[in-house]
Amino acid sequence: MSWFICHLFFPLSTQSLLSKTAFPSSAAKVPAKGLRHLRLTPRADPEDSCHASLVNINPFTPESYRQTLFHPNGKRKLLFVSAVFAILQRYTLKASNMVSRYKKEFLELEKIGVGEFGSVYKCIKRLDGCVYAIKRSKRPLAGSSDEQLALREVYAHAVLGHHPHVVRYYSAWAEDDHMIIQNEHCNGGSLQDALLENAKLGQYFPEAELKEILLQVSMGLKYIHNSGLVHLDIKPSKYISGPAGQEESDSEDEFSPGVVYKIGDLGHVTSITNPQVEEGDRRFLANEILQEQYCYLPKADIFALALTVALAAGAAPLPHNGALWHHIRKGNVPPIPQKLPHRFLELLKLMIHPEPAQRPSATALTKHPVLRPSSGKAVQLQEQLNMEKCKTAMLERELKAARLAQSLMKDQALGSAKLQESETSSKQKSKRLVGGKSCRSFSFTLGF
Repeated sequence: MSWFICHLFFPLSTQSLLSKTAFPSSAAKVPAKGLRHLRLTPRADPEDSCHASLVNINPFTPESYRQTLFHPNGKRKLLFVSAVFAILQRYTLKASNMVSRYKKEFLELEKIGVGEFGSVYKCIKRLDGCVYAIKRSKRPLAGSSDEQLALREVYAHAVLGHHPHVVRYYSAWAEDDHMIIQNEHCNGGSLQDALLENAKLGQYFPEAELKEILLQVSMGLKYIHNSGLVHLDIKPSKYISGPAGQEESDSEDEFSPGVVYKIGDLGHVTSITNPQVEEGDRRFLANEILQEQYCYLPKADIFALALTVALAAGAAPLPHNGALWHHIRKGNVPPIPQKLPHRFLELLKLMIHPEPAQRPSATALTKHPVLRPSSGKAVQLQEQLNMEKCKTAMLERELKAARLAQSLMKDQALGSAKLQESETSSKQKSKRLVGGKSCRSFSFTLGF
């Protein structure tokens, strides 16, 4: 007899999430040998509430969907495939039996990135032969302050799903209290790598590529913001590039760029409606975040995006504090060595406006005429078309009124003709003599 056992165990406390992933100790009590079958029946004892409290709920899940997880009486609808410990505890778990999922499923090729959270490796999955980017935390996270950031990234990826301008997420798990996240691999590297290479060569991105970066990242932010989330750590190291054609094209794209830019590293993501803000890099941090004013959280991403584009345009490294830091927060774009169109510079300046409400939204940026000249032309043509439609509608109304008037005139003429005919007929009848058709008497006089 073969057994297929799944154990769904998600602790509510994030501080104990990774530590709870270990298998039960072999020193636990072994059940009787006669226990061959397990019945999955509901229990009505007080421990049910304890088991229910151990199931995690993704904090970024939309409220409308989260309500479907509850019964009308308010109790959570939990689906368990239990019967775990009774079977697993029958076997002695030794270190030699603990096979790493990472080593078993993936062939590590090279390390492609190192960050504050951990390292990223380029790997081939043995099963499908595809290349993935595997992020592994540097140190054990269970109970540490970094665990919350790791969980936020997993939660955010799980809710966001798939978008052409957001790094795709596949899976996540824990090994030895280390968080491991399997993401899409983009062979173009990060934008930060490109900026460092440009700095060595004394080059910078030209205007056309700057507009592509701004437009594509705006599309990714639009998707994130419309999902009720905010990134809060936008900077060059968070953008991953890859060749066009690997992903499904966005319906909003009107161009075919050589590089597709994607937003990655969602460790600082939080909910717009119920924010738990973890400050990111101070160089890209909007002033209202430092003031703990969270009414316009999505506009903090717009602020950081403008500074990122300025760096790509050749601006000097941004300060962490000081006079220049405050000068930028007053709405001044950092000095850019290349000559850019005035309208483009004005757009960047608007994106770092001191008042968050004055900054454009990500949705507005995706439609801005500076980034989409064809969109502006389309708007102009649409306005002209609307004007012509109004003129046509007015002419149709005038034509309809003229036809109605003509019809009324015909009806009046016809009515007048009938009236005249009726009057003529009555006059003819009145001229007839009374008794005209009766016999008349004649008198004759005869002479004698």
